[in-house]
Amino acid sequence: MAKSDRLFRLLQAMRVMQAPITAARLAEETGVSLRSLYRDIESLRMAGAQIDGERGYGYRLIEDVALPPQMLDAPELEALALGLAEVQAMGDPTLARAAASALAKIGATLPAGPEQQLLHAVSQVYRPAPRMTASEHVDLIRRACIAERSLRILYRDAEGTQTQRDILPLAVMYAERSMTLLAWCSSRTDFRMFRCDRIESATENGDSFRPRRVALLRDYLDRLRGHSLASSTCERTS
Repeated sequence: MAKSDRLFRLLQAMRVMQAPITAARLAEETGVSLRSLYRDIESLRMAGAQIDGERGYGYRLIEDVALPPQMLDAPELEALALGLAEVQAMGDPTLARAAASALAKIGATLPAGPEQQLLHAVSQVYRPAPRMTASEHVDLIRRACIAERSLRILYRDAEGTQTQRDILPLAVMYAERSMTLLAWCSSRTDFRMFRCDRIESATENGDSFRPRRVALLRDYLDRLRGHSLASSTCERTS
């Protein structure tokens, strides 16, 4: 492994793991020997990272040379802590890990006082159970949205009818208790919503629809907002 890659992995480990972190735990996390770990810590210190601690006591990343300093006020810190905590409680393991990593990275760019406020925020999320169970296909779906690659899915609707669809995945929408895929359905030549937990299989079919995703998603959201506005108007005039 290249030294730059090792140092990046070490920095990331020190951002997300609870301090103080023993050298043995850091070596295990980054896949290097203790001797290499000690050399890498010294390399990071020489590059400007402020790392507190020493052999036998554990280490803590105080100031991260790889990330620029952030200036956030108290309400902004509370909003970040609350939003990232909500993501961790949704039930999507990939996004939960990403939220924890993002929180650690942001905290590493803050002075000591604001960092403690972020990590021990006044605003908290309490959910005894995850909001939803993540679909086994959600990571593939998310990657296909980002890469703008079409999918072939096997879908079972609310009545139990199973159909095969060729779709252009646009976005994953997180509702209170379910994940919904917003897509252009090539099989129906129209926009469609698919409950992710009803997608029984999903595979990339090799077709790219770049750069159409943003425009298609904008059109779909405009249509949804139009339907919502029309429904609201009817309710007020009835």
